[in-house]
Amino acid sequence: MAELKMLAIDLGASSGRGIVGKFDGNRLTLEENHRFPNEPVITAGSFNWDILRIYHEIKDSIRKCALSDDRNIASIAIDTWGVDYGFLDKNGKLIGNPYHYRDDRTAGVPELAFNTVSQDDLYGVTGTQTMNFNTIFQLIAEKRDNPEIFDIAKRLLFVPDLLNYFLTGVQENEYTIASTGALLDSRARSWSFDIIDKFGIPREIFGKIAQPGTIVGPLLPQVIEEVGAINAKVIHAASHDTASAVVAVPAKGDDFVYISSGTWSLMGSELKEPCLDGDAKKYDFTNEGGMNRTIRFLKNIMGLWIEQESRRQWAREGKKFSFDWLSDAAMASRPLQCLINPNDYTFNAPGNMPERIAEYCRRTGQHVPESYGEIVRCIFDSLALCYRWTVDKINSIKGSKTPFINIVGGGCKEAPLCQLTADACGIPVYAGPVEATAIGNICVQAMALGEIKDMAEARHIVRNSFEIKCYEPNRENAAMWDEGYEKFCALLKD
Repeated sequence: MAELKMLAIDLGASSGRGIVGKFDGNRLTLEENHRFPNEPVITAGSFNWDILRIYHEIKDSIRKCALSDDRNIASIAIDTWGVDYGFLDKNGKLIGNPYHYRDDRTAGVPELAFNTVSQDDLYGVTGTQTMNFNTIFQLIAEKRDNPEIFDIAKRLLFVPDLLNYFLTGVQENEYTIASTGALLDSRARSWSFDIIDKFGIPREIFGKIAQPGTIVGPLLPQVIEEVGAINAKVIHAASHDTASAVVAVPAKGDDFVYISSGTWSLMGSELKEPCLDGDAKKYDFTNEGGMNRTIRFLKNIMGLWIEQESRRQWAREGKKFSFDWLSDAAMASRPLQCLINPNDYTFNAPGNMPERIAEYCRRTGQHVPESYGEIVRCIFDSLALCYRWTVDKINSIKGSKTPFINIVGGGCKEAPLCQLTADACGIPVYAGPVEATAIGNICVQAMALGEIKDMAEARHIVRNSFEIKCYEPNRENAAMWDEGYEKFCALLKD
């Protein structure tokens, strides 16, 4: 076959990239053509996304294709973080800038919401892990603070849906991204208007739900005029970045546990149907949509955000450290001296993360980390034990024991954390590919274009195209990690 070229727009919480995927029928290669920062804009005390700047950068990525040997790209697809959205008015105009999920407007909103629909009932329908920033809670905050917006809002589009609309004029909600908001009936894979109606949110703003791997449409003529002669279709990726990353998990068969590791760690398994009761509900796992109507049964974990924000704090203090230097300092520090619960809300917002870690350890009667290495070692050890807790619960819920863990995404590059995860969990860790989200995005495009048959073939291609590194657990340290796990579980009960 002739080489197939596709453009993945992969948007993260701090940066965005345009990545051209080239597929020759056997192997997939990637080439980054554009990279740009993506940071919140603070206005009047609110955190917002600079959505028009993001759109401008996307057009720049497409334009670079048009001006290069990649002018014959066949398709474009966008993936982003979850939950956030924009409103369109009756004329299709964007109403304001979308809020950032770390905006504090939803503080206390879940508790308010549960007065109308109990937490158990909400979970029993949506299967969504309760987090302050779930879309349903954002909409409740919107209705409380700015109710008049629902008089003019005619369509809600999640961020990748909104960007697809800018490119094509098509207003659709893609399934995997819609599933992040606690707005879908998890079993039916459709809007739960029963839940939506109970909160007084107009059902008219929710549009058609499209599956990943379906074609959105061609680029608008005015877009082509701006970016150059590009005859590319826009395709719905698995638009939530984790859903795309899961497509690229290089596992054989259906029974595997993955960690999509980056700013967030999303750890879970792939199911055919949602799990909405028993320990799944007790431990607040989320059931989100995946490719081919699968369910991403997973836990959201605060991930490398805690290390990233610590590093930013030190930079603000005039101390700039590379991630490699911090990792080396961490591994030179004594293990398991102190631990945190990475999912404690204390660590959610930007700010002085090292001080928050120190205060958490002080409050829980532990050794208070002082050096940079001790702080990062505390983060790494805590994440590794949080992964152990999560895989234990997944094994219990599924009634089987996973033999290994696949780590994909940027966190693959944190070799010390990969090794500590293997040690803490007592099973091998396979790390890679690093660019899982973009790879999964491109694989979905290739499936939509008929060049890759199915998920099994996509994962086979990933295994043959990218480096996968294996970390074996150090069995000599098993007793030390067992003791650390007991301490970690005790913290979760506090």
